[in-house]
Amino acid sequence: MEISHRTMAGRRTGIASLPLHLGRAPPWLFERMKKLSSLITEAIIVEYGRKEFLRRISDPIWFQAMGCALGYDWHSSGLTTVLTAALREALMEKDLGVAVLGGKGKASRKVPEELVKLAVRYELSQQKLEDLIRASKLSAKVDNAVLQDGYRLYHHAFFVTEEGYWAVVQQGMNPKVRLARRYHWLGEKITSFVDEPHSGLISERIEDLVFDLTACSSDPVRRASLDLIAEGPNRIKRMLKEATRGPLSKYLEEKPLPKYVEFPKRLDWKAVEKAYEMGVSDYQDLVEIRGFGPATIRALALLAELIEGVEVSRKDPARYSFAFGGKDGVPYPVNLRRMDEAISFLSDIVSWLEIKPDEKRQLLKRLSNVLSNKRTEKR
Repeated sequence: MEISHRTMAGRRTGIASLPLHLGRAPPWLFERMKKLSSLITEAIIVEYGRKEFLRRISDPIWFQAMGCALGYDWHSSGLTTVLTAALREALMEKDLGVAVLGGKGKASRKVPEELVKLAVRYELSQQKLEDLIRASKLSAKVDNAVLQDGYRLYHHAFFVTEEGYWAVVQQGMNPKVRLARRYHWLGEKITSFVDEPHSGLISERIEDLVFDLTACSSDPVRRASLDLIAEGPNRIKRMLKEATRGPLSKYLEEKPLPKYVEFPKRLDWKAVEKAYEMGVSDYQDLVEIRGFGPATIRALALLAELIEGVEVSRKDPARYSFAFGGKDGVPYPVNLRRMDEAISFLSDIVSWLEIKPDEKRQLLKRLSNVLSNKRTEKR
């Protein structure tokens, strides 16, 4: 990844390259991160409560600042997997009424069974358990299939409190360019899983073109997709056949798409049939149907664009970046005011910790250096 450094006049003065970090921290660093993250989490929960801890975790700027305070490079995407792993272990060892489930790779798919065990420990109702399992599955599916940005999830961390409040921190990788982006969700803020659901999205670069059905402006496409389902699979097959022989082929030539959002060659017709038989009238319910993956969702949306004249948002929803930059695919700068707030809050928490004076000074110095470095980069 390239990051441009510019003068106040806007001239590029240098470029730094940022490879994808795989998230392997040396044992000594991981143990330190686990210890300090435990203390910071406890201080936040004691002073502000568990819901406030989730609010902080779901803020991409604050999350990044916390990882940096604990010893990780601000520019590193590996911070995500290491910090969530440290928090997971720390909260397993100290009962603060918050747990971190899931993780990287195969561990990410174990959240439902982990929630079943946690529900017993936290005495959660069956309905609450089902809601949490649904939240975990839907948040992952939305970021893989409803927002199609070229990044595939490989990490899913589900934060849940003993009251049943939740947050999600998950990360995807673009395998071709080996860049990462992180998606944040906060349960208490969500009114819809398919309409502007994220509390934040942080990326190593802003993509020129995505296929974002979670955008508010994509709502007409979501509704048109449901209308197509109501027509039935046979009717959809005929429309697709006619369109790909004629107007759709021309339409796709006029509106080129990235490889990952091209018109799919195959659809899951069993899933389409099931949606039709169920009489699905809510897009969120449609997304939940097994088999409704990126290809089927995309095919319906492209057909809806052609037939109804509606349009899917092609604007990248990522707002913040692992680093500073400007144009040409380089991330937008992190909002310094928000960084000020995040670091000020963390600094206050650190000042309360009962740790060795030298350790406390190092933590505060790292936080101070992050902010001063960012101000220098912005200049």
